Amino acid sequence: MEVKDYYRILGVARNADEKEIKKAFRKLARENHPDLNPGNAEAERRFKEVNEAHEVLSDAEKRRKYDQFGAQWEQYEKAGVNPNDFARGFGGGGGSRNISPEEFERMFGGFGRAGAGSGGGGFSDFFETLFSGQGGARPGTGQGTPFGGFNQRQPRPRQTEAETEITLEEAFHGTSRMLQLPDGQRIEVTIPAGIQSGSRIRAGDVVLRVHIQPHARFRQEKNQEKNDLYVTVPVDLYTALLGGEVQIPTLERPAVLTIPSGTQNGKRFRLRGLGMPAVKKGDARGDLYAEISVELPTSLSPQERQLVEQLRELRKG
Repeated sequence: MEVKDYYRILGVARNADEKEIKKAFRKLARENHPDLNPGNAEAERRFKEVNEAHEVLSDAEKRRKYDQFGAQWEQYEKAGVNPNDFARGFGGGGGSRNISPEEFERMFGGFGRAGAGSGGGGFSDFFETLFSGQGGARPGTGQGTPFGGFNQRQPRPRQTEAETEITLEEAFHGTSRMLQLPDGQRIEVTIPAGIQSGSRIRAGDVVLRVHIQPHARFRQEKNQEKNDLYVTVPVDLYTALLGGEVQIPTLERPAVLTIPSGTQNGKRFRLRGLGMPAVKKGDARGDLYAEISVELPTSLSPQERQLVEQLRELRKG
């Protein structure tokens, strides 16, 4: 079983105070949050690890217990469980007593041996073993052990996975979905504003993967900032030649853009702060890029044709 160094995971000193621990946790959790790293298995693993470390070090009782026993754990495994080493950490009232390997085995339920299995989800085996049943006896054991129930582990609930599709407007404003679980229970999952397609949301033992439907007008482009939006804006030939105001659609309300004379087809204009919201970042927003599509007249009246020909001659001269 892998021993967890929670101080190293959070990058704090062993004497770090509550404020330092909270600050380190928030920074690492934000960097590795699955919603901000869709499809990144390493970020998901790191996020779980950081969350577990914070669970222990932010709780005074868990931290005391971890500091007392967790740091010696690896020594016990490497040494094949030395009762004398263990007695120094187990003795009460300042004294100590020797215990037999059999007694040690009963208290640890087999988890003191190197090579024990790893957890299938949630917290690690190390966490589950160190803190399972903390504060009293585990159901079915009769009474608690000196370590709060190391002799038996509770089965973890199975994780339920589901998928859903939402519109770009729903992704922009935020929405929710009602899910039916295998046991018949119904739960409502909140989908935050600014979520990206492919992101996963955890709600208890449910993992919901969200997909955003293609939009008829707006699009997001690969290898670009994920909160930016792109829209193609048709502009008539005369406005492109002479300049003028163009109405730009957004996901909230139309905006007005003034384009200069001689604007070329395909020219992009950046409208700051009119893109998608950034998840859990307050008022932060991406940008909207308006791409000009110059539309030529499909037919000309005799007078228009004459004027265009005059313009061509002027350009030649």
